[in-house]
Amino acid sequence: MLHLAETFYSIQGEGLLAGVPSFFIRFTGCNLRCVWCDTPYTSWKPEGEKRSLEDVLAEVQAQACGYVVVTGGEPMIHPEVVTLCARLKQAGQHITIETNGTVFRELACDLMSISPKLRNSTPWKRAQGRWAAAHEQARWRPDIVQQLMAHYPYQLKFVVADPADLEEIRALAAEVKADPRRVLLMPEGRSSKTLRERTWIASACREYGYRYGPRLHVHLWGDRRGI
Repeated sequence: MLHLAETFYSIQGEGLLAGVPSFFIRFTGCNLRCVWCDTPYTSWKPEGEKRSLEDVLAEVQAQACGYVVVTGGEPMIHPEVVTLCARLKQAGQHITIETNGTVFRELACDLMSISPKLRNSTPWKRAQGRWAAAHEQARWRPDIVQQLMAHYPYQLKFVVADPADLEEIRALAAEVKADPRRVLLMPEGRSSKTLRERTWIASACREYGYRYGPRLHVHLWGDRRGI
């Protein structure tokens, strides 16, 4: 059984495959609590239901799009993700896994989308700060990030909220020896207006040789669930 928040068919809005029609399998539950989390129903207040592997695979096959995104929450904390990915690969699917880079597992994966969390993610005030210390201790695992990078085709995706984040990103990317062409800077925000106000991120990408990471789903549909 898979503990899922939702499944849906849409387009990939982020990363190297932005714009590609994809089927999303979203696990519920996360080992971090980002202050700006855009899926709080998988972390701060996790929702979801248990679904059989066969039921989910049948839904994937009905779409016949060829691309599956396994996301969360944090999918890598669930042991069942290994079997799920093995079956998806047997079915001929291209598999992207979206992870915060704190857990390593051996599994079938065509693109490991690693999104380490910066200091801007720590919830010092939210929920009276009760998650802050644990989040800050767990959010950056360079040993795990390097292991994921060594085992899988990867993208290293950072959520950027302020120009001050750039120095931290450059330091983290250098620490794990990431290829700048595989580093994506993605603006934090849940509305097109907020994203447009952060055009300085594109300038930073030109300066440092990083990629700009769009959020197409936000521009197309706004802050909505299941799209």
